[in-house]
Amino acid sequence: MNQDSNNQYGEPVEAEGLSPDQVERYQTNGWLAPIDVMTPSDAAAVLAELERAEAQYPDDLHPEHRNNAHLAFPFLADVATNDRIVSCVQSLLGPDLSLWSTVLFIKEPDSSAYVSWHQDAYYMGLEPDHFVTAWLALTPSTVESGCVSVIPGSHEARADHADTFGSDNILTRGQEVADIDPTAAVHLELAPGQMSLHHPWLVHGSQPNRSGARRVGIAMQSFLAGNVRPVRGTHHVLPISGQLASQEFVVASPPIAECSTDARAARAAANAALADVLYHGAQETRSL
Repeated sequence: MNQDSNNQYGEPVEAEGLSPDQVERYQTNGWLAPIDVMTPSDAAAVLAELERAEAQYPDDLHPEHRNNAHLAFPFLADVATNDRIVSCVQSLLGPDLSLWSTVLFIKEPDSSAYVSWHQDAYYMGLEPDHFVTAWLALTPSTVESGCVSVIPGSHEARADHADTFGSDNILTRGQEVADIDPTAAVHLELAPGQMSLHHPWLVHGSQPNRSGARRVGIAMQSFLAGNVRPVRGTHHVLPISGQLASQEFVVASPPIAECSTDARAARAAANAALADVLYHGAQETRSL
């Protein structure tokens, strides 16, 4: 039977992060949502900053260029290091954290863009799988607007993926897991300022935005624990707290000034390295 997680108020966050019950539910199901991490007014302020930045820097923020914007825009770096977000992630991963990448997931009103069923870790080139994706809503993320949907418990197994490169598929390779029963999905509806957390092997996806408003979210994909290491390619990470376990990571710095020459160069280098990792073995590529 289909289930919707349409809790009006969201999961409370304790001062020290998630409760033991929340951690247990995440480990069992592979996801936790909705979690209150910002007030609606704070989320609206971030959205206003993003819309201002899109208008001011159209070459730096557009549908083909939404990866790792936190390396060029200080207000997005502030989101990635938000104390409540970090404390929740530390409850799952421990005190040593770094951030692998971010993606602005924006679906325009009445658009056909979607995200196919997939597992994040499949193409990421990282081991062990001790990392987690945080997905923050800046606008209402509902079934109608194409919220994230998940298959509970699917993080317990690795599935085969096929590259589709579908024109409406937001994913880099249009990667897709076959034979998913959509009636088993839970829809992670979020209000502005709420986030979801999901395991790197959790099967998830999202449908097109059939509403009359933009659906805007920020995926912090992913926060890495201190024991995670790269197994192929070059990886640029932003230190968040504690120590980096592997000296193989390239350490990125948060931007000091918006879209400065240095910030743009750091973002471009991170995106080039990210593309090499994500498109490893692919027959074609897309721009990041």
